[in-house]
Amino acid sequence: MWDKELVNDLIELIIENLDTVKDRTKDIYCADDFSSNEQGMILLDSTCMKLAAIGESIKSLDKISNKQLLSNYPEVPWKQVMGMRDIIVHHYFDIDAEVILKTIKEDVPFLIKTLRKIYKELE
Repeated sequence: MWDKELVNDLIELIIENLDTVKDRTKDIYCADDFSSNEQGMILLDSTCMKLAAIGESIKSLDKISNKQLLSNYPEVPWKQVMGMRDIIVHHYFDIDAEVILKTIKEDVPFLIKTLRKIYKELE
């Protein structure tokens, strides 16, 4: 069996960072909002860094739980969530702001909801 306290701590950290991404980008409505000025580009860079860290943390979560936890929640495409980290880290100059924005607006809220569900069920 794996360390539930460690898993819950990691889930809390991931949720906190997902909330930060959501909050920081609340005034971004289209990809041009990122690219239209220096502040937008800085926000895109910092958002990508957070998303990469989140992807890495989810990989760690999967490893810590011996690949037994996330598979119980197939409604989330975990492989794609973890893959986002790889794309950001290894293909940074090819990042599409439209994809990042879609991820933030459509996928992040669902991921937060699912992680909160997991956290609650582990308590």
